[in-house]
Amino acid sequence: MATRTFVICILAAFMAVIVPVFFVSDRRSHSYPLLSSSGRNVSLYSENHGLAQNVRVWPKLEFSWRIVLATVIGFLGSAFGTVGGVGGGGIFVPMLNLIVGFDTKSAAALSKCMIMGASISSVWYNLRVRHPSKDVPILDYDLALLFQPMLMLGITIGVALSVVFPYWLITILIIILFIATSSRSFVKGIEMWKQETIMKEEEKIALLHSIAEVIIDAEYEPLLPTEEKSDLEILCFNIRWKKILVLFLVWVAFLLLQILKTDLPVCSPVSWVLNILQFPIALSIFFYEALNLYGESKKRKSCGNTVAVCGASIDWTISQLLLCALCGVLGGTVGGLLGSGGGFILGPLLLEIGVIPQVASATATFVMMFSSSLSVVEFYFLKRFPIPYALYLISVSALAGFWGQFFVRKLVAVLKRASIIIFILSAVIFASALTMGFIGVEKSIQMINQHEYIGFLSFCDA
Repeated sequence: MATRTFVICILAAFMAVIVPVFFVSDRRSHSYPLLSSSGRNVSLYSENHGLAQNVRVWPKLEFSWRIVLATVIGFLGSAFGTVGGVGGGGIFVPMLNLIVGFDTKSAAALSKCMIMGASISSVWYNLRVRHPSKDVPILDYDLALLFQPMLMLGITIGVALSVVFPYWLITILIIILFIATSSRSFVKGIEMWKQETIMKEEEKIALLHSIAEVIIDAEYEPLLPTEEKSDLEILCFNIRWKKILVLFLVWVAFLLLQILKTDLPVCSPVSWVLNILQFPIALSIFFYEALNLYGESKKRKSCGNTVAVCGASIDWTISQLLLCALCGVLGGTVGGLLGSGGGFILGPLLLEIGVIPQVASATATFVMMFSSSLSVVEFYFLKRFPIPYALYLISVSALAGFWGQFFVRKLVAVLKRASIIIFILSAVIFASALTMGFIGVEKSIQMINQHEYIGFLSFCDA
């Protein structure tokens, strides 16, 4: 119920911002001056983009204080972003734009490269980790199959809307969404912290009682040792090849459709057909997994079995499944619209439906690996990023993703507080709201001062 209310409030805020603009937007002809980039060794080209022109700015990869600072921020952003399951795109885009000097589109493309590198190394680490409380894989493949197709579909919608929406509106949506999800996650973290404190106190009391009983009566059965597994055994146990194959086939299908659209006019009949084909692909996989969850949940209820079907602790009713579909599309749309990845919605959503932080983080990162790699391959064919920078940033984020997972997981195990992951998630989202909000406000003011058009465009303007 809390999840449904939260999503409804977010959608209501979005509509309150978007709908009035359609009635007050006044489309006029304006000039669009190109910003110079003197003092930097860059390559430039102009690209007809409807009413505006875009400038590609690619600084050379050479040792400087900018690279050092970007490396430090990228490492920390990747480490904390993958632990929280949100990727960190909201930190990478402003960092690459403000510090390194890339244009916004190239920064978004390189941000996807960083998210891909961090998510791949993070998934590799998580595949070698046991579930903290159950004898099941730490990656929840059922939830991945449920959300991944809708997330990719939403990314396509978000990319299309990024052409239509004015920059200032995207900035407002960033601030609303990121602050709302960050606040909600922070409240969730405080609730879990209190629960963990109570559980630790109860464990202390139970331990004192057990020690007293042992002293009184020394005749007791020794505790059974837990079954130890090697890293290879855990790795093999965590991998589910059939479900990974389905996720990979969805990835390939979306990739082929995106590649086929590359050289087509935006509003050509063939382009529309390829766009529409993504809907049956995503919906077929979603409904297949949704029917499995609904059927299994109903079967267990009839037998009086209260064990959850998957990592989520909710009842898989039709309304809950439709809500998950809506949230998946919303998360992908935000990722495509902002260039930040769908983890900013998926991570908090998994926590809302009762997934424990360790599994939520691992599953969200697993899903992001597919969505970010899809974007990277597409951007590669579109030549949106310089290869040397991409390889360097992927290497940095891959190292950060692995070691970030390593240290935080160890910290959670020592302190016995999984709520640390939620606080990290909340902090990353809030930092993204500040950085992307600052960039958006600054650029919107600049566009107003230069008398640029700041209304809505049509889908066919790009």
